[in-house]
Amino acid sequence: MSTGEADAGIAQARDAGIHAIAIPTPFLVGRVNCYLIEDDPLTLVDTGPNSGKSLDDLEQALRGLGRRVEDLGLIVITHQHMDHLGLLEILARRSGAEVAAFGLLAPYLEDFSASATADDAFSMQIMLRHGVPPELATALGAVGAAFRAFGSSGRVTIPLRDGDELTLRDRTLTALHRPGHSPSDTVFFDDRRRLLIAGDHLLSRISSNPLITRPLTATGASAPPPDAERPHALVDYIASMRRTRELPAELVLGGHGPPVLDHAALIDERFRGHDRRARKLRRLLEPAPLTAYDLASRMWGNVAVTQAFLTISEVLGHLDLLIADGKVREDRDGSVTRFAVV
Repeated sequence: MSTGEADAGIAQARDAGIHAIAIPTPFLVGRVNCYLIEDDPLTLVDTGPNSGKSLDDLEQALRGLGRRVEDLGLIVITHQHMDHLGLLEILARRSGAEVAAFGLLAPYLEDFSASATADDAFSMQIMLRHGVPPELATALGAVGAAFRAFGSSGRVTIPLRDGDELTLRDRTLTALHRPGHSPSDTVFFDDRRRLLIAGDHLLSRISSNPLITRPLTATGASAPPPDAERPHALVDYIASMRRTRELPAELVLGGHGPPVLDHAALIDERFRGHDRRARKLRRLLEPAPLTAYDLASRMWGNVAVTQAFLTISEVLGHLDLLIADGKVREDRDGSVTRFAVV
């Protein structure tokens, strides 16, 4: 996307009464986009991570728009990742705002620390099952635990189901559940303005990683049994993108980067990229069966060490596509799973 197209998208959003506020994060993805909707109630979509710098930047941006945290009447959360909800507890307490989010995210957020701990245990289980050396998995688990402070608990006062509507004075936002990048991914479509607030479901500059994530449950921090079927995040994500492609959207506001002006073309590009990666992984499997970690190491080298869970999620997602097409099989050998060409 050119600078001119990005500027046009930002201007179009501003004309719709939506201001993008880019908040710093400690994560590789960089700044996260929060969106202030000038309406009644005054609405903030996503919050940024829980840090003093993020809060300072958000307050400064609000002041520049003639607003304060205390003016917020509604906070909307697009999904469960820390960079999108970390300031929730602080903002909700100071403003007294209602909080809207996907319904199964409510018990998850009631005790974020316990939920994040269960997520980490699930991630450890996935890494060990798919070939990550135990000492590396332990080290990465410690890093993950250190990041939990950037998250936040919070009380969801407006639990949303797929298709529910948020009615503001001048607009109606339809909540659409789009799992894949996370189990709770929810996008918000303004049909009259042909405008979609997409969180991390669709990003202009990078392909959202479908992370293999512990399923959401009604109890928030419960973990699936060790022998439970592994979630198929990329399969879910592709199905979600197919549904999004059919929306008559003319502007998509993502959680990172500039707006998207042609979401159908971008989604088609994402489909082609996933197909190319799946074919490359199949070629890597032709000489002999490999674990997901073996494949990640061949694909990304040292990145597969420092970002083991992310790269394994990427590999497993594309292997799931190949398995669905009958081109690869999954063989569980004791405590480790390997994949082989059919």
